[in-house]
Parts: sequence; structure tokens; C-alpha cells
Amino acid sequence: MRRFRFTDADFEVAFTAFVEERRETPEDVDEIVRGVLAAVRGEGLPALLRFAREFDGIDLTETTIRVSHDEIEAGAAACPLQVREAIAFAAARIRSYHARQRPADARFTDEAGVELGWRWTPLDSVGIYVPGGRAAYPSTVLMNAVPASEAGVGRIAMVTPPGRLEPAVLAAAKVAGVTEIWRVGGAQAVAALAYGAGPIRPVDKIVGPGNAFVTAAKRRVYGVVGIDALAGPSEIVVVADGTNAPDWIAADLMSQAEHDPAAQAILITDDEDFAHRVEAAVQAQLSALATGVSASASWRDHGAIVIAPLDAAPGLVDLIAPEHVEFAMDSPERLADRVRHAGAIFLGRHTPEAIGDYVAGSNHVLPTSRAARFSSGLALSDFLKRTSIVKCDEAAFARLAPATVALADAEGLPAHARSAAVRMGQG
Repeated sequence: MRRFRFTDADFEVAFTAFVEERRETPEDVDEIVRGVLAAVRGEGLPALLRFAREFDGIDLTETTIRVSHDEIEAGAAACPLQVREAIAFAAARIRSYHARQRPADARFTDEAGVELGWRWTPLDSVGIYVPGGRAAYPSTVLMNAVPASEAGVGRIAMVTPPGRLEPAVLAAAKVAGVTEIWRVGGAQAVAALAYGAGPIRPVDKIVGPGNAFVTAAKRRVYGVVGIDALAGPSEIVVVADGTNAPDWIAADLMSQAEHDPAAQAILITDDEDFAHRVEAAVQAQLSALATGVSASASWRDHGAIVIAPLDAAPGLVDLIAPEHVEFAMDSPERLADRVRHAGAIFLGRHTPEAIGDYVAGSNHVLPTSRAARFSSGLALSDFLKRTSIVKCDEAAFARLAPATVALADAEGLPAHARSAAVRMGQG
């Protein structure tokens, strides 16, 4: 864990270097992914079955690679009632939040008499990657599938690494509107969704987080399909005054550190004694966390405490451009309203980031690695596309055509110019 003081002479240089450190993936990842994508594109299903044996130690067939309807129903039914109710509660809130994001179609006639507008239509098909391995992630299913369903996407194909499918994941898939589930993970799953493989038909867009191999694969197939983003390790910044309970703030920091050894948790406070108490609370919690190994590595290698005036916090947050930022204080908007670069902002002492991960309703798929400077979290619009509409009558065309011809001629595109000129009788 690094400690920084705003008053130090080298603070700006040192802290900027810390923020901009790259948590790089191994150099051989991209080469491995290139080979996997080529194999799936060239061979299709046989490559998927081979990789399932090689990478996952599981024998699959063309039939068993798909999770059957009966398996989904049985798995969802096996999910504890309390968890099923929480999933339904979260799904309803996520659906309501994203429904409010729906953009309106528009048609209007401008001053030249040209009828213009746009209309929104849903994507035909979306693939959702749901990680396995470290834990079961029903929330990932909800955050990706519910907005797609609400947008009107007709086919929502979920892929997840082979092995035991957690009942909570299947319950979430059923509630969220997932239409098919496939036992395939890693770069090969991304390839199957992009190119198609046996019974898995290609999709139009791939969303959902994954490991370095999944991220590298999404980068490579972009253009063949759309993607949501290139997700990096989780991040949280907590801006807190000294009147908070140290245990609360420590738990908030660890809520992201436990995701991955490369995750980043940063505390900004103006109270050095409070900072020491939070640090002690972190150490106490690490010793009891089932995810303590990952959280300890994250806190040791990428964690930080910044002692700075709270009025300086918005500028520091903008420099970090974090995935999540909490303002744990009274009247948090005073500072939060000055923040320009953050994936999600959590206001007040009773709004921990974990609420946003599950049940607030806002999406937890957010920009990482300083991408909040130029991108946003997953939204309904990610599952819609906008089509422009243009209509000219004869009079409107006459007003626009001369400038069209002049610009086409200036660009050296005579066929463009002629397509307007012939309608002007100049052809």
C-alpha cells in the first residue's frame, strides 16, 4: 500500500505515476488468443470441444455443450428462495432504471423544408460472457442481460466456462431473459460468438467481463462484432472525512480489492489519524476474509491512502478517473458535483459501492483503467442502434443540391456531383 501526502513537494509527479501504472497482461496472452481465435474460426465446433478438454478438463459433445431447458429450470429451482427473491428484486430495479434511458424517435422539418429524423431499433442478437472460476456471478447476468432484454434484443446468448453451473446464475439467466446458454469459456467463447461454431450462431455484439484472455479476444474480434468495452481490474476511490466508522470505509475498500490481485482501492481523506484507523481496520478484515489472498495482494501492490484537503478530492478523482468513487460525508454533492471523470458516483455514508453492484438499479459494468475520461458504463443504448432518416421534396432538394454539387466537385467525386446535378437538369 502506498501513502501520499498532498503537501509533499513531489506529490503530483509521484501520484500521477502511481495512477498511470499499467497493470499489464502477460505478453504471451495475445499470441495464445490469436491461435485460439484462428482455430475456432477455421474448425468451428471441433475446436471448442478440444479446448474444453485441454483447458477445462471436460468432455463435451454437440449436444451437451448447450445447457438444456430442463437443466436451466432445475438449476433455477435449486437456488435458495432468499437468493431467488433477491435476484427478482435486483432484476426489477435494473429493468426500471434502464427503461428510463430509452431514447425517443424523432421526425421534424427544418427551415429548408427537409424532413429529418432518426429512429432507434434493437440489435438482433447479443452474446453475454459470464465468468466462472473465482465465484458465481448472477449479478453479471442481470447487469448485461436485463438491459438487452429491455431494449428488445430478440436473441440473448450466454456463454460461461464449463463445469458446475451455479443455481443462482441459472436463476438470474431465467429472470433476465437469456434465450440460450452454452458451456464454453475463455477466448474460444468469444470466437464462437463472433464467428459461429457448430450449433452456436454468431451474434452482433459481445458484452460482459472476463479475464485477460477474454479481453484480448474481444479486442481482436471488434469490427466483426461490436463489443461493450475492454474491461480492466476493478477500482474504487473512497473520499471520506474523519467522522466515518473506519470499519465501514475499510469494508468498502476491500469490496473491490477482493475481486482480483490487480484491483485498486484508494482512500482520500483529510484526517491522518482516521487514515491510520482505516488501515488497521483493513488489516483486521483481511485476516478474516475468505477472499483475503486476492484482497491482500491488491491492497499491498495497488492500494493507496492519500492525505489531502477534501476540496482537492474532485481534482484527484478526475486524475484517477476511477470505475467507482464514494463520497462518504455529509452534503456529498458539494464535492461530487465537481467530478467529471468517474464510472459511477456513490453519495453519502449509507451508499456503499456494493449497493450499486447489486440492487441500486444502475449498471455495474463500468469503464476502468482511466477510460471514464472518454466512456460510460453499460446502458440501454448499448443494445440499440440509431438510423438517420432524410426526406426531400422537390423544393427542398433544390435548396440543398447546389451546395452538394459544389462540395462533391471540391472533393473530386464527380459521380456524387452528377447524382445531384442530373436532378437539377444539368446532367
